[in-house]
Amino acid sequence: MRRKQRPPLPQRHGLDPARLRMPDDGPWTTLRDHLLDRLPKVAPERIDALLAEGRVHDLDGPLPADAPFVPGKSVWFHRDLPEETPVPFEIGVVHRDEAILVVDKPHFLATIPRGKHVVETALVRLRRDLGLPHLIPAHRLDRATAGLVLFVVEPALRGKYQLLFKDRAVVKEYEAIARHDPDLALPMTVRSRIEKVKGVITAQEVPGPPNAETHVELVEHREGWARYRLLPTTGRTHQLRLHLSGLGIPIRNDDFYPVLTEKPLDDFTDPLQLLAKALEFTDPVTGERRRFDSRLELRL
Repeated sequence: MRRKQRPPLPQRHGLDPARLRMPDDGPWTTLRDHLLDRLPKVAPERIDALLAEGRVHDLDGPLPADAPFVPGKSVWFHRDLPEETPVPFEIGVVHRDEAILVVDKPHFLATIPRGKHVVETALVRLRRDLGLPHLIPAHRLDRATAGLVLFVVEPALRGKYQLLFKDRAVVKEYEAIARHDPDLALPMTVRSRIEKVKGVITAQEVPGPPNAETHVELVEHREGWARYRLLPTTGRTHQLRLHLSGLGIPIRNDDFYPVLTEKPLDDFTDPLQLLAKALEFTDPVTGERRRFDSRLELRL
Protein backbone atom coordinates (compact mmCIF):
# COMPACT_ATOMS: atom_id res chain seq x y z
CA MET A 1 0.00 0.00 0.00
CA ARG A 2 1.39 3.42 -1.00
CA ARG A 3 2.01 5.64 2.01
CA LYS A 4 0.17 8.95 1.94
CA GLN A 5 2.55 11.86 1.47
CA ARG A 6 2.56 14.55 4.12
CA PRO A 7 1.82 17.98 2.60
CA PRO A 8 4.87 20.27 2.55
CA LEU A 9 2.62 23.26 3.34
CA PRO A 10 0.82 23.83 6.65
CA GLN A 11 -2.92 24.33 6.90
CA ARG A 12 -4.26 27.78 6.17
CA HIS A 13 -7.47 28.90 7.88
CA GLY A 14 -7.91 25.28 8.98
CA LEU A 15 -7.68 24.01 5.39
CA ASP A 16 -5.16 21.57 3.97
CA PRO A 17 -3.38 22.58 0.76
CA ALA A 18 -4.69 21.17 -2.50
CA ARG A 19 -2.59 18.37 -3.98
CA LEU A 20 -2.17 17.81 -7.72
CA ARG A 21 -0.39 14.76 -9.11
CA MET A 22 1.13 15.12 -12.56
CA PRO A 23 0.03 12.47 -15.10
CA ASP A 24 2.49 9.75 -16.04
CA ASP A 25 2.83 11.24 -19.50
CA GLY A 26 1.60 14.21 -21.48
CA PRO A 27 2.51 16.97 -23.94
CA TRP A 28 3.51 19.57 -21.35
CA THR A 29 7.04 20.94 -21.09
CA THR A 30 6.63 22.97 -17.91
CA LEU A 31 4.59 22.71 -14.75
CA ARG A 32 2.90 25.98 -15.76
CA ASP A 33 1.72 24.45 -19.03
CA HIS A 34 0.10 21.58 -17.14
CA LEU A 35 -1.51 23.86 -14.52
CA LEU A 36 -3.10 25.92 -17.29
CA ASP A 37 -4.81 22.78 -18.61
CA ARG A 38 -5.53 21.24 -15.20
CA LEU A 39 -7.03 24.41 -13.67
CA PRO A 40 -9.13 25.91 -16.49
CA LYS A 41 -11.19 28.02 -14.07
CA VAL A 42 -8.08 29.77 -12.75
CA ALA A 43 -6.90 32.74 -14.84
CA PRO A 44 -3.43 32.30 -16.41
CA GLU A 45 -2.20 35.45 -14.68
CA ARG A 46 -3.25 33.97 -11.31
CA ILE A 47 -1.27 30.80 -11.99
CA ASP A 48 1.71 32.96 -12.93
CA ALA A 49 1.35 34.88 -9.67
CA LEU A 50 1.21 31.68 -7.58
CA LEU A 51 4.44 30.44 -9.20
CA ALA A 52 6.17 33.84 -8.98
CA GLU A 53 5.29 34.13 -5.28
CA GLY A 54 6.66 30.64 -4.54
CA ARG A 55 3.25 29.33 -3.44
CA VAL A 56 3.37 26.06 -5.42
CA HIS A 57 5.46 23.48 -3.55
CA ASP A 58 6.79 19.99 -3.99
CA LEU A 59 8.28 17.94 -1.16
CA ASP A 60 11.52 19.93 -1.38
CA GLY A 61 9.99 23.40 -1.20
CA PRO A 62 8.66 26.15 -3.51
CA LEU A 63 8.93 25.61 -7.26
CA PRO A 64 10.22 28.29 -9.67
CA ALA A 65 8.13 29.76 -12.43
CA ASP A 66 10.04 27.75 -15.06
CA ALA A 67 9.82 24.42 -13.22
CA PRO A 68 9.67 21.51 -15.69
CA PHE A 69 6.78 19.10 -15.98
CA VAL A 70 7.78 15.89 -14.17
CA PRO A 71 5.56 12.84 -14.83
CA GLY A 72 4.02 11.40 -11.68
CA LYS A 73 5.21 14.24 -9.45
CA SER A 74 2.88 15.84 -6.87
CA VAL A 75 2.63 19.54 -6.08
CA TRP A 76 0.70 21.39 -3.39
CA PHE A 77 -0.76 24.88 -3.12
CA HIS A 78 -3.52 26.74 -1.33
CA ARG A 79 -6.50 27.60 -3.48
CA ASP A 80 -7.90 31.13 -3.45
CA LEU A 81 -10.85 31.32 -1.10
CA PRO A 82 -14.27 32.64 -2.09
CA GLU A 83 -15.59 35.78 -0.42
CA GLU A 84 -17.85 34.71 2.42
CA THR A 85 -20.18 36.54 4.77
CA PRO A 86 -19.38 35.48 8.35
CA VAL A 87 -22.14 33.37 9.91
CA PRO A 88 -22.95 35.32 13.10
CA PHE A 89 -23.57 32.34 15.38
CA GLU A 90 -21.24 30.41 17.67
CA ILE A 91 -20.60 26.66 17.70
CA GLY A 92 -21.36 25.17 21.10
CA VAL A 93 -19.12 22.41 22.43
CA VAL A 94 -21.29 19.69 24.02
CA HIS A 95 -18.53 17.13 24.70
CA ARG A 96 -14.82 16.81 24.08
CA ASP A 97 -12.34 14.04 24.87
CA GLU A 98 -9.22 12.60 23.25
CA ALA A 99 -11.22 10.64 20.69
CA ILE A 100 -14.28 12.70 19.73
CA LEU A 101 -15.78 16.17 19.76
CA VAL A 102 -19.56 16.69 19.82
CA VAL A 103 -20.84 20.17 19.00
CA ASP A 104 -24.04 22.09 18.45
CA LYS A 105 -23.83 23.41 14.90
CA PRO A 106 -25.90 26.57 14.45
CA HIS A 107 -28.33 27.18 11.61
CA PHE A 108 -26.81 28.55 8.38
CA LEU A 109 -23.38 27.01 8.98
CA ALA A 110 -22.30 24.20 6.63
CA THR A 111 -20.62 21.17 8.19
CA ILE A 112 -17.74 20.88 5.71
CA PRO A 113 -16.27 23.06 2.93
CA ARG A 114 -18.26 22.90 -0.25
CA GLY A 115 -18.95 25.36 -3.07
CA LYS A 116 -19.29 28.90 -1.73
CA HIS A 117 -18.88 27.80 1.89
CA VAL A 118 -15.26 27.14 2.86
CA VAL A 119 -13.94 29.07 5.86
CA GLU A 120 -17.46 29.64 7.19
CA THR A 121 -18.00 25.96 7.93
CA ALA A 122 -18.06 24.03 11.18
CA LEU A 123 -15.03 21.89 10.28
CA VAL A 124 -12.76 24.79 9.39
CA ARG A 125 -13.85 26.93 12.33
CA LEU A 126 -13.28 24.11 14.81
CA ARG A 127 -9.90 23.13 13.40
CA ARG A 128 -8.78 26.73 13.68
CA ASP A 129 -10.39 27.79 16.96
CA LEU A 130 -9.67 24.60 18.93
CA GLY A 131 -6.28 23.86 17.43
CA LEU A 132 -7.35 20.47 16.07
CA PRO A 133 -5.80 20.27 12.57
CA HIS A 134 -6.74 16.60 12.00
CA LEU A 135 -10.40 16.93 12.99
CA ILE A 136 -12.87 15.20 10.65
CA PRO A 137 -16.67 14.80 10.83
CA ALA A 138 -18.15 11.35 11.36
CA HIS A 139 -21.35 12.51 9.60
CA ARG A 140 -22.93 15.72 8.34
CA LEU A 141 -25.89 18.02 8.87
CA ASP A 142 -27.44 20.24 6.21
CA ARG A 143 -26.42 23.89 6.38
CA ALA A 144 -30.01 24.83 7.23
CA THR A 145 -30.31 22.34 10.10
CA ALA A 146 -28.99 23.07 13.60
CA GLY A 147 -27.87 20.63 16.26
CA LEU A 148 -25.49 17.84 17.09
CA VAL A 149 -22.55 16.84 14.91
CA LEU A 150 -19.91 14.33 16.01
CA PHE A 151 -16.31 14.95 14.92
CA VAL A 152 -13.39 12.58 15.35
CA VAL A 153 -10.29 14.07 17.01
CA GLU A 154 -7.92 11.11 16.78
CA PRO A 155 -7.13 10.27 13.11
CA ALA A 156 -6.63 6.56 13.83
CA LEU A 157 -10.23 6.30 15.03
CA ARG A 158 -11.96 7.99 12.10
CA GLY A 159 -13.08 4.77 10.48
CA LYS A 160 -14.61 3.34 13.64
CA TYR A 161 -16.90 6.32 14.27
CA GLN A 162 -17.74 6.95 10.62
CA LEU A 163 -18.74 3.30 10.29
CA LEU A 164 -21.29 3.78 13.10
CA PHE A 165 -23.20 6.22 10.94
CA LYS A 166 -22.70 4.28 7.72
CA ASP A 167 -24.06 1.12 9.37
CA ARG A 168 -27.00 3.03 10.93
CA ALA A 169 -25.83 2.06 14.41
CA VAL A 170 -26.58 5.54 15.77
CA VAL A 171 -30.01 6.45 17.14
CA LYS A 172 -30.76 9.97 15.88
CA GLU A 173 -33.51 12.11 17.33
CA TYR A 174 -34.66 15.32 15.69
CA GLU A 175 -37.17 17.98 16.62
CA ALA A 176 -39.17 20.15 14.24
CA ILE A 177 -41.73 22.93 14.47
CA ALA A 178 -44.52 22.73 11.89
CA ARG A 179 -48.22 23.42 11.50
CA HIS A 180 -50.49 21.40 13.75
CA ASP A 181 -52.90 19.16 11.85
CA PRO A 182 -55.39 17.52 14.26
CA ASP A 183 -56.48 15.12 11.52
CA LEU A 184 -53.08 13.45 11.28
CA ALA A 185 -53.05 10.10 13.04
CA LEU A 186 -49.83 10.30 15.01
CA PRO A 187 -47.54 8.64 15.86
CA MET A 188 -46.86 7.15 12.43
CA THR A 189 -43.96 5.85 10.36
CA VAL A 190 -43.47 7.43 6.96
CA ARG A 191 -41.77 5.42 4.22
CA SER A 192 -41.02 6.61 0.71
CA ARG A 193 -38.41 6.58 -2.04
CA ILE A 194 -36.23 9.70 -2.17
CA GLU A 195 -33.87 10.53 -5.00
CA LYS A 196 -31.46 13.45 -5.35
CA VAL A 197 -30.17 14.37 -8.82
CA LYS A 198 -26.67 15.80 -8.91
CA GLY A 199 -26.77 19.50 -9.69
CA VAL A 200 -30.38 19.91 -8.55
CA ILE A 201 -30.69 21.63 -5.18
CA THR A 202 -33.80 19.78 -4.01
CA ALA A 203 -34.57 16.08 -3.62
CA GLN A 204 -37.80 14.36 -4.65
CA GLU A 205 -40.08 11.58 -3.51
CA VAL A 206 -40.56 9.24 -6.46
CA PRO A 207 -42.38 5.96 -7.13
CA GLY A 208 -40.52 2.79 -6.25
CA PRO A 209 -39.38 0.69 -3.29
CA PRO A 210 -38.91 2.83 -0.15
CA ASN A 211 -35.37 3.84 0.77
CA ALA A 212 -36.27 6.37 3.47
CA GLU A 213 -38.08 5.86 6.78
CA THR A 214 -39.03 8.34 9.53
CA HIS A 215 -41.04 7.81 12.69
CA VAL A 216 -43.08 10.94 13.52
CA GLU A 217 -44.53 11.79 16.93
CA LEU A 218 -46.50 14.80 18.16
CA VAL A 219 -44.95 16.27 21.32
CA GLU A 220 -47.10 19.35 21.95
CA HIS A 221 -49.12 21.97 20.11
CA ARG A 222 -50.23 25.52 20.70
CA GLU A 223 -51.95 28.20 18.63
CA GLY A 224 -51.82 26.25 15.39
CA TRP A 225 -48.18 25.15 15.65
CA ALA A 226 -46.74 21.89 16.93
CA ARG A 227 -43.49 20.38 18.09
CA TYR A 228 -42.72 17.03 16.45
CA ARG A 229 -40.22 14.35 17.44
CA LEU A 230 -38.61 12.67 14.42
CA LEU A 231 -36.73 9.39 14.52
CA PRO A 232 -35.18 8.57 11.13
CA THR A 233 -33.84 5.08 10.51
CA THR A 234 -32.28 6.15 7.20
CA GLY A 235 -30.42 9.28 6.18
CA ARG A 236 -31.49 10.34 2.70
CA THR A 237 -30.90 13.92 1.55
CA HIS A 238 -33.57 16.25 3.02
CA GLN A 239 -35.50 13.22 4.25
CA LEU A 240 -37.16 14.84 7.25
CA ARG A 241 -38.10 17.95 5.32
CA LEU A 242 -39.63 15.92 2.50
CA HIS A 243 -41.52 13.58 4.80
CA LEU A 244 -43.16 16.35 6.82
CA SER A 245 -43.94 18.29 3.66
CA GLY A 246 -45.50 15.15 2.22
CA LEU A 247 -47.74 14.93 5.28
CA GLY A 248 -48.98 18.44 4.58
CA ILE A 249 -47.05 19.97 7.50
CA PRO A 250 -43.84 21.42 6.01
CA ILE A 251 -41.28 22.51 8.59
CA ARG A 252 -41.59 26.12 9.60
CA ASN A 253 -39.37 28.46 7.50
CA ASP A 254 -38.51 25.70 5.01
CA ASP A 255 -37.56 27.52 1.81
CA PHE A 256 -37.09 24.27 -0.15
CA TYR A 257 -40.27 22.30 0.44
CA PRO A 258 -42.95 22.28 -0.79
CA VAL A 259 -41.89 25.32 -2.87
CA LEU A 260 -38.28 26.31 -3.59
CA THR A 261 -37.62 29.91 -2.62
CA GLU A 262 -34.20 31.40 -3.33
CA LYS A 263 -32.72 33.04 -0.24
CA PRO A 264 -29.54 35.18 -0.23
CA LEU A 265 -26.59 33.50 1.47
CA ASP A 266 -26.16 36.49 3.77
CA ASP A 267 -29.76 36.37 5.02
CA PHE A 268 -29.64 34.82 8.48
CA THR A 269 -33.25 35.48 9.40
CA ASP A 270 -36.03 32.91 9.81
CA PRO A 271 -33.96 29.74 10.30
CA LEU A 272 -35.41 26.36 9.40
CA GLN A 273 -37.08 25.00 12.53
CA LEU A 274 -35.29 21.65 12.47
CA LEU A 275 -32.90 20.52 15.20
CA ALA A 276 -30.70 17.44 15.55
CA LYS A 277 -31.67 16.88 19.17
CA ALA A 278 -29.87 13.71 20.31
CA LEU A 279 -27.31 11.08 19.30
CA GLU A 280 -27.07 7.69 21.02
CA PHE A 281 -24.73 4.80 20.23
CA THR A 282 -22.41 2.17 21.63
CA ASP A 283 -18.92 3.62 21.57
CA PRO A 284 -16.79 1.49 19.19
CA VAL A 285 -13.66 2.16 21.26
CA THR A 286 -14.82 1.93 24.89
CA GLY A 287 -17.90 -0.27 24.44
CA GLU A 288 -19.99 2.04 26.63
CA ARG A 289 -23.45 3.28 25.70
CA ARG A 290 -23.32 7.02 25.10
CA ARG A 291 -25.98 9.68 24.58
CA PHE A 292 -25.51 13.33 23.73
CA ASP A 293 -28.30 15.93 23.88
CA SER A 294 -28.33 19.29 22.15
CA ARG A 295 -28.38 22.42 24.28
CA LEU A 296 -30.20 24.34 21.56
CA GLU A 297 -33.96 24.82 21.63
CA LEU A 298 -36.71 25.48 19.11
CA ARG A 299 -39.43 27.82 20.26
CA LEU A 300 -42.99 26.75 19.61
